Amino acid sequence: MKGIALLNDGSIVALGRAEHNSIMIYFRRVGPLVLHKRQRDKKKLRFVFMVAALIISISLVLRLLQKNPELTLSNLVERSVGGASSFQLKTGNHKDDGPKGKCGLPKPCPGNDYTFKIYSGATNIIGPRICFEGKMIIEKDRRGNRPGINIAVINEKTGEHVNTGIFNMWNGKVEELIEFLKSIENGSLVLIATFDDPATKLNDEARTLIAELGSSYVSQLKFRDNWLFVGGKKTITQVTFEQHIKNDRKTNKYESWPEMIEMEGCIPRID
Repeated sequence: MKGIALLNDGSIVALGRAEHNSIMIYFRRVGPLVLHKRQRDKKKLRFVFMVAALIISISLVLRLLQKNPELTLSNLVERSVGGASSFQLKTGNHKDDGPKGKCGLPKPCPGNDYTFKIYSGATNIIGPRICFEGKMIIEKDRRGNRPGINIAVINEKTGEHVNTGIFNMWNGKVEELIEFLKSIENGSLVLIATFDDPATKLNDEARTLIAELGSSYVSQLKFRDNWLFVGGKKTITQVTFEQHIKNDRKTNKYESWPEMIEMEGCIPRID
């Protein structure tokens, strides 16, 4: 006489009677083996789906940043935390706010005033950007390959982009920065965005030349500080804009780097 029995742990027990009426029991743990295999398959599938979802998410973030150069990392994080419905609500709230300004400003600058917007990177990943009159003069690189001091020179009267300079202050030559600053002609607007380290090679002569453009903070600029500046070399308007965040591991948003900063505004146009 033969038969099978199912135990509580999922094991299948095969029963058989021998010729001498003794019962022979054969344990075949078919149930648990099959179950373990199915569990492993499910875990593999979950892992594959998780990796695929991560890749898709990163791809979407990169596309969003690429399509919208005015979008900051902090804004993107806030929108992500708020969810898709929150994102749609925020964008929908601005439908009737009237015409937008150049470079993504909420409103146009008055009259014929120049429009500018500057970003300074988050950690050492997102590079700096300088936008003037709706044109991105210095654009971010995917891996932020613009460390140091990034400068855009603009003709005050015409608004024409005259020159651009990028100077690595970690392992570059400060003499090149000094030469560039001295070559700026009178009547020029100067827009500066720093990235990663703006100060290691910065000496007193370079700091003095930048201070003459209207900066009040360049004398204090240190390793990995975030700094944005708009000024001019003997310009008629003599306007200055400046923002900075000190590098301090106790308050940094990204451990070794302070958070991203941005600055926007209007500069009076000379008729």
